[in-house]
Amino acid sequence: MIYNHAKKLVLGSVFASALAIAGGASAADTVGLITKTNANPFFVKMREGAEAKAKELGLTLQTFAGKYNGDNDSQVQAIENLISSGAKGFAITPNDSVAIVPAIKKARDAGLLVIVLDAPTDPIDAPDATFATDNFKAGELIGQWANKTLGDKAKDAKIAFIDLSVNQTAVDYLRDQGFMKGFGIDIKDPKKIGDEDDKRIVGHQIAGGAEDKAQVALETLLQKEPGINVVYTFDEVTAAGAAQALKGVGKDDGSVLMVSIDGGCPGVRNVKAGVISATSQQYPLKMASMAVEAIDKFVKTGEKPKKTEGLQFTDTGVSLVTDKPIDGVPSISSEEGLKVCWGN
Repeated sequence: MIYNHAKKLVLGSVFASALAIAGGASAADTVGLITKTNANPFFVKMREGAEAKAKELGLTLQTFAGKYNGDNDSQVQAIENLISSGAKGFAITPNDSVAIVPAIKKARDAGLLVIVLDAPTDPIDAPDATFATDNFKAGELIGQWANKTLGDKAKDAKIAFIDLSVNQTAVDYLRDQGFMKGFGIDIKDPKKIGDEDDKRIVGHQIAGGAEDKAQVALETLLQKEPGINVVYTFDEVTAAGAAQALKGVGKDDGSVLMVSIDGGCPGVRNVKAGVISATSQQYPLKMASMAVEAIDKFVKTGEKPKKTEGLQFTDTGVSLVTDKPIDGVPSISSEEGLKVCWGN
C-alpha cells in the first residue's frame, strides 16, 4: 500500500516524509512518528492513525521510517532531526530495542515526550511511555477459545506450536506463554519457550514469520504426530503456511483448530474462510492515534501518559476474532474484524 505525502525528504539513510496537517501549524506544533519500515501494512495503518489524529488536533506531523527491519541508524537520524526541528515529542517502533535507547534519552533530555509503540525497549522505562498490545492476553484469548471449543477433549489434545525465533523475543514468548495459560498448560519459566512438560504438547518449531518455513515446520511436527488437532501459530502469515501443511495431509477439513494473532485483513479473511479458527486482533491505528493525542496533552498540560493497571505499559486493546463464538470467551465476528483490520 502506498500513501502520497505533501513532501518527501531523504535524510541520509532515513526515508522520511513531512506532512503539514493543518493550516496555521507552526514548528512548535510538530510531533513525529518513526516506524520500523514503510512497507509493512501494520506500520502503514499506524501512520494512518497518526495522520488522522494530527489533523484533528491541528498538529504538524513528521513521519520517518527505516529502509529495512533492523535499521537503527535511520531511526537515530530521525530522532536527531526531530530534536533539531523543535518537535514536542514523537512515537517510535524501535528497530533495535537496546541500541535506540541512547537516542531516546537524548530526546527526553531535550524536552521531547517519547512514546514507544508496539515493541518495548530494553529497559522498558527508557521512554516516557509505551503503548502496546497486551501480547500475553492475545495468546491467552486464543488459548481459552481452543480449550473451551474442545471441551472434554482438551485433556487429550495434541498441540503443535509454531513460534517466531530462536532468540525468543518478548513478543514471541508472551504470545506462546499466554496461549498456554489460556489452554490450561502449566507455565514454567514465563520468559522461556519449550521448557514445559505437558504431554499434550507435540513440540515447538520456528518459522521466523515466513509462510514457507511455517509449512515445513508443521509438516515436521505432523510427521512426529499425525494426530495433531490444535495448531498455535505466532502470527497469521505463519498460520497461512501451516494451513498448506494441513492441506497436504488432507486435514484442512476443520478437524484441526488453528489459532493465531495479529488481526490483519488477510488473516481475518482466513478466519471468514475457515482457514484460521480464531485470531486475536491488535490495533495499530488506535495505538498511533493514542500516542499523538498523548503528546498533544503533554504539550498543553504537562501530563504524561499513565500505565494500565497491573502492566508496565499502556494497553491499546485486543479482541478475539472468530465465527465460532464460545460462552465465556468474549469475541467479535470476522465481519466485525474486517471493519477494523489493517493491510490489503
